[in-house]
Amino acid sequence: MERPAPAEQQQGEDEALQDGRPTADSRMQAGGAAHCGEARGCMKVVGKLGKTGEPGGRIRGDLPRAKQDLSNRAISNWYFLLNLQPDVCGMAGPTSARISSRHPLSVPQSYSVRSPQGSQLAIRAANPLFPCVKLSKARAVVAAAMEVSKASLGLANRQPSKDVLETWRNADAVCFDVDSTVCLDEGIDELADFCGAGQAVAEWTAKAMTGTVPFEEALSARISLIKPSLSQVEDCLEKSPPRISPGIADLIKKLKAINTEVFLVSGGFRQMIKPVAFQLGIPTENIRANQLLFGTSGESAGFDPTEPTSRSGGKAVAVQQIRQDRGYKTVIMIGDGATDLEARQPGGAVLFICYAGVQMREAVAAKADWTVFDFQELIAELP
Repeated sequence: MERPAPAEQQQGEDEALQDGRPTADSRMQAGGAAHCGEARGCMKVVGKLGKTGEPGGRIRGDLPRAKQDLSNRAISNWYFLLNLQPDVCGMAGPTSARISSRHPLSVPQSYSVRSPQGSQLAIRAANPLFPCVKLSKARAVVAAAMEVSKASLGLANRQPSKDVLETWRNADAVCFDVDSTVCLDEGIDELADFCGAGQAVAEWTAKAMTGTVPFEEALSARISLIKPSLSQVEDCLEKSPPRISPGIADLIKKLKAINTEVFLVSGGFRQMIKPVAFQLGIPTENIRANQLLFGTSGESAGFDPTEPTSRSGGKAVAVQQIRQDRGYKTVIMIGDGATDLEARQPGGAVLFICYAGVQMREAVAAKADWTVFDFQELIAELP
């Protein structure tokens, strides 16, 4: 189908306004991602970002300049979250994004749209075969990336000290948080979405990660809301497999090459973390996480309260146990939340590195020994 010329397109928008019909801008403002019903029921999604980065303006050809005004590493990771191709800043052509299989919009086939002047960001909505970021959150994601970049400017720990670098290079073991660190998502939130309890559970997750409520209280509340059966957990993993953060596989490979042991220490669930560990080559005995319990028919029976990671301060206990059991002298914790920061305790982690490439929690980042937005920053400082 032939594209309308820019003048014709603008005329059509003006007529739509006069007739009271929704325009592209009004559709965007209403949902964060516009979709128009062609005869084939296809969808086009046009991102929006003003020159100053304010949601609501169009993404124009000066996006590279806007990107440079942000923290390059932080914003590049947010583009990864959107599954945008690296050449997005060049505006050379349409960029692809995948829609979650749980997204309410139905996309019967792939459909690509180019902007009239080649200066706007066009996104091709592909058939949703795999889970991914919801396009309706696109503007919020970009806005969050900008907040990350602003906050990072005031952090004194963006450049590690000599002592921190020395410790990092000679660590016996590194313990990684999983959700929003090793993986792009919060596993329990993904499971909640799958089971239809997403919004309520996400609110409890935010409280737990910022430390505003005891972790055990947040965990118990979330499991009570979800009540996941064994079959639901299995279906969730099959249909919405965890998404690995960019650069983490390379970092773990590098750590193994210098004989640094790698552990996964998480407030999430072993059932959902084991596939991640397998993919990254981490043995299951190096997982410290919670355990979902099920009845004889596979119904939810809560979680195992004896796991250290099921309560506040649990990651500190888990890391202390790792250090004691393995006889390590130097253990480092890497994560994004308050529970990860807690692991820096006497007899536990000697350093806490805040990874803010997915979630930026300013109160946590400010207390870290080193804050990074890209795992390449850590790789670059290894021998």
